Amino acid sequence: ELITQRGIGNGISLLIFASIVSRIPSGVTSWWNNPDQVFKVIMPFIAIGVVAAVVFVQEGQRRIPIQYAKRVIGRRMTQGGQTYLPLRVNMAGVIPVIFAASVMAIPPTVGSLIGQNRKGFGTDLATFFSPQGWHYIVGESIFIILFTYFYTAVTFNPVDQADNLKKYGGFIPGVRPGRPTAEFLDRILARLTFPGALFLAAIAALPTVLINQTNANFFFGGTSILIVIGVALDTMKQLEAQLMMRNYEGFLK
Repeated sequence: ELITQRGIGNGISLLIFASIVSRIPSGVTSWWNNPDQVFKVIMPFIAIGVVAAVVFVQEGQRRIPIQYAKRVIGRRMTQGGQTYLPLRVNMAGVIPVIFAASVMAIPPTVGSLIGQNRKGFGTDLATFFSPQGWHYIVGESIFIILFTYFYTAVTFNPVDQADNLKKYGGFIPGVRPGRPTAEFLDRILARLTFPGALFLAAIAALPTVLINQTNANFFFGGTSILIVIGVALDTMKQLEAQLMMRNYEGFLK
């Protein structure tokens, strides 16, 4: 709570971030002692590529231009201006991956419980949905895509956005206010969410694919990578905002 109050960042997220980052030395040691020389050479390039892709998608957004007309408030006339409405490619963040992993953990758990009494069916169910199997990867990817659309629809309501724009005199150039604006935003958001959902599914499935192909212990899953990069970016933005409010030169200048 003190971390959050001081404006350094979200305290809980930073604690999770520290817990994940603390496993980096063990991961580096495992990578260095891996007998597979090809994996030892390729792994740094894969890690750099994954980090770059996550940052690119996390920061990717579609900027919808918004025009505000002149308004008379009391005896004053406010000048109209132009701004934009940012629609992020990955608006759901890491939540769909966590939900999908939780749902896919149910069948193996049920199978292990049933296997204590009925070893045949319970063992087969736990083996079928093993985290290292392709059934688990396919099921988790499908749930990630579904949860991405669901969580995006919950957090961003195009109808409310259109009503707020109409209320404050804003409009999208070339689009009529009201229902056409809501339909326009909904169409743009659906097109943005699909590649974001595919990206989340690919990031979540990548560690399992690497483990199956190289037989190496990969310490960081897709959820861990997304959390680490997301928290680092958010913390950097909050520190940048704090420095700009106090007229200090920022990190990015």
